[in-house]
Amino acid sequence: MRSSAAWRTVPLLVAVLLAGLLGGTATADTAKPGFDQQALFNPKQEQGYSCFRIPAIVKSTHNTLLAFAEGRVNDCGDAGDIDLVLKRSTDGGKTWSPLQVINSGDGDTHGNPVPIVDSTTGRIVLITTYNPGRTDGKGCAVPCPRTPHVQYSDDDGLTWSTPVDISAQASRPEWDAWYASGPVHGIQLTQGPHRGRLVFGVNAETAQGTDSVVNHGALVYSDDHGQSWHIGAVDSYPFTAKGPFSQKPSEISVVELADGSIYAGGREQSGTDIGNRDYAISRDGGETFSADFTTIPDLVTPMVQGSLLRLDRPGPDRVLFSSPSDTDRRRWMMIRSSYDSGRSWENAEQGTRVTDDWSGYSDMVQISGRFDRTTEIGLMYEGGPVDARDEIRFARFDENVLGWHNPAGPTTRDVSGQRSDAYLVGGPVPVPGRYGDALELDGVDDFVRVPYDSSQLVGSEDFTWTGWVNYGASTGNQVFFWMGGMGSTAPQIWLRGEPAANRLIASMTTTAGTKQVTSVGAYADQQWHHVALQRTGGQLLLWVDGTQVASGPAAAGSVTQTVSFQFWLGRRLDGAFGLDGSLDDVRLYRRALSPSELDAVRVANEPVRDGLVLRLPF
Repeated sequence: MRSSAAWRTVPLLVAVLLAGLLGGTATADTAKPGFDQQALFNPKQEQGYSCFRIPAIVKSTHNTLLAFAEGRVNDCGDAGDIDLVLKRSTDGGKTWSPLQVINSGDGDTHGNPVPIVDSTTGRIVLITTYNPGRTDGKGCAVPCPRTPHVQYSDDDGLTWSTPVDISAQASRPEWDAWYASGPVHGIQLTQGPHRGRLVFGVNAETAQGTDSVVNHGALVYSDDHGQSWHIGAVDSYPFTAKGPFSQKPSEISVVELADGSIYAGGREQSGTDIGNRDYAISRDGGETFSADFTTIPDLVTPMVQGSLLRLDRPGPDRVLFSSPSDTDRRRWMMIRSSYDSGRSWENAEQGTRVTDDWSGYSDMVQISGRFDRTTEIGLMYEGGPVDARDEIRFARFDENVLGWHNPAGPTTRDVSGQRSDAYLVGGPVPVPGRYGDALELDGVDDFVRVPYDSSQLVGSEDFTWTGWVNYGASTGNQVFFWMGGMGSTAPQIWLRGEPAANRLIASMTTTAGTKQVTSVGAYADQQWHHVALQRTGGQLLLWVDGTQVASGPAAAGSVTQTVSFQFWLGRRLDGAFGLDGSLDDVRLYRRALSPSELDAVRVANEPVRDGLVLRLPF
């Protein structure tokens, strides 16, 4: 069956190239040319701390790397006894100094580090946020008294000034439900009328009683080398207490773009807009945003902080983004690139996966490259084989490890008119199908990723998914299609075969809960079967070969909100339940097809274009 070698050429070449650079998708614990890493903060190797979290890193004017983290004394909770700790490296991150406590919580929470290097004075400015500590492991109750502070070092991070409360300058009284600096390095502007300005991002919330009712994303800046601070651009999102909200830009990372504007990239936290990342642009040095924060649906991450870094070296422009790349869980730390100032980003097949382990918060620093032949990058990130909070690691690698304009792989044409040509990942191959060619997947690493398009967002509407399926060589659970997110509560819709249980099962999750329907029979006989799943009139209907084989109530509400939306064929979003079989003529409609229309599709391969938003004939 696997005789079409030409279809294998491109993915095989990509795999070989990646293997030479990063060992394929192997964990970063494997030695590779141009890449190494070490545990930088590990509670098993340091005295007095149960957990280290929230990395931030900068390079001083003396080329010293300063790595900051929260040293959590009693547990990994966010609101306990937390110190700010530091390690220094004077050899580009090869070796590090012993841990140094630079801001002791003394029972309270002193966290969210935002270091900024002032290249004019050489001063290292450090912004942090305080709140009263707890001993029960719980988070800070709303309203939470969170206060920003600033301290600095004038001797390359060896000693630090006494922290000073800057709430009157960098916060507002109504930002009383929550306030957070960064956490991630801040920047100093290098061009334009505000050259020399220090800038960092904050997010805040306004309380009404014990509920948040407004979300805020903002920039704070200083024009006097950190002596005084001003609130600049603010974007606010009011909502009803305990009600839904469209956006919540959080944990904002900033980067100066090639034209001098500021790109503010945020973690999107449970907003109804599609995507787990958002961004806004300031074109006046951080004083205002030129437009509201906008989500980035196809930049796939879980809900987690991420880091931005624009490379400063000769050559074409490149902005890096680091974060986990699983849509739901914190794992698979990855670096993705933008070559157009953040207007578009590499997808998960093009990005460079740093580890297969669990991973969380991160920050990046450019170690060399401005005046050197090789651009070396440092990545400081939370990671571990058991939990993303196991340790904080520091990885060093040169830009060559990341590749350049990495190919996303071969595609298969979408003939719906939406131009959502789908990516063939892993190396699926063409085989004879029900109508012309079909696509065979190996059940291991093959799948089809449909690129994001807003037309696919069926929301709370009726819809129809149809496709031809031929499988049965293996008895494991095998996904036919998956749309939305993952996890027990993320909106999603999926259909899979379970030969061992002799059934097909379709599942729909919305904010109202989960509903499932199952058939009697898995149709895993290695013959072609036409399968259709519909939501229509509040019901979930499953059809096989023109016969309705299962029905039940559909979950009310949208199946495509609040998530980093993905649409895959032949695999679950976490890589499990791969289809060992073939697919042909997959379609998605933004309406429920009638039984006669389903027959026309099945019997005569009719186009039936009304409501069609995806058709992959393969």
